[in-house]
Amino acid sequence: MKLTQHTVRLALAEPLRISRSTMTARDAVRLTVEHAGLSGHGEAVTSVYYGLDTPTLRRLAALAGERLTRFAEPESALHALRVGELLPPGTPAAVTAATEAALLDLVGKRTATAVHRFLGAPAAPRAATARTISLVSPGRAAAQARALAEAGFTVIKIKAGDRDQDADLDRVRSVRAAAPAARLLLDPNGAWSAAQARLLLPRFAGLGIEAVEQPIAPGDPEALARLAAHSPVPVIADEDAVTYEDARRLAGRVHGINVKLAKCGGVHAALRIAALIEGSGTDLMLGCLTASTLGIAPAVHIADRARWTDLDGHLLLAHDPWTGIGGDDGFVGPDGSPGLGVRPRATAGVRSAAS
Repeated sequence: MKLTQHTVRLALAEPLRISRSTMTARDAVRLTVEHAGLSGHGEAVTSVYYGLDTPTLRRLAALAGERLTRFAEPESALHALRVGELLPPGTPAAVTAATEAALLDLVGKRTATAVHRFLGAPAAPRAATARTISLVSPGRAAAQARALAEAGFTVIKIKAGDRDQDADLDRVRSVRAAAPAARLLLDPNGAWSAAQARLLLPRFAGLGIEAVEQPIAPGDPEALARLAAHSPVPVIADEDAVTYEDARRLAGRVHGINVKLAKCGGVHAALRIAALIEGSGTDLMLGCLTASTLGIAPAVHIADRARWTDLDGHLLLAHDPWTGIGGDDGFVGPDGSPGLGVRPRATAGVRSAAS
């Protein structure tokens, strides 16, 4: 087997402002595994929060390529990846997830099987995805919410954590007025102290917020669990729930865990977490980083497992180099094609380098 990689700059349609940063673009490194005339693809994106820049991703992708040459076929490489024998210890979860995605895509194409089918879902999942509104003015938030509702979105995620807490409340009020039937999620990205959260959450509950992600700074999961125990709004752990062990620590103590393939290590790692928390009183949320359709697609194949689906990263882009999972109407789902079921757009501009 041979692995090549290509780097693409993903520009956002508009800046994404959250409590800790503002993003306008990021790089995506595509991993392509070739075998017997077929190709499988996966994607890892840069992340300041997770300490992954483009040179690091490219170096790790090259290492993955060296390791893959030891295997005669993708099925054995995929098994080795799952049992921790393909990539070296300490490999970032995003690289593991991208390598797994490329192998899953390739195995699916070799067997003419959509990925969701050999993950245990006979029918292609179709899920209502949240669409994110960042820290914009209340007026801008209302206009976006109105347009999203008209397009068919039934779930809207509103970023919070503005220095002016009244602005957060005004933003939610504006979205609620503009999209009265929408389910609303709130995400401060850990911007509040526990004391602030205890004061603010009842006010957001009064505005009909369905759940809040990571309201307090990560690093103290016990504090998050204590907050969840008395919160009038369901609390979903995100930055405090990265690994399987993090999920074990919080299972039954928070209302949800946001599983992102790029932070847990791929779909099989995500399914292990889903199995762990099932029946515990903690529900699964499937989230994502801003990425192309290729980067989002693996999670879409397990979207039927989640109570909350937040797979809109590709919808935030000015130009998505890939297509195949939808989303513009508020729903994501694979089309049943073999593998991940994604296709490159003919007009995609690619800055690439092969290794």
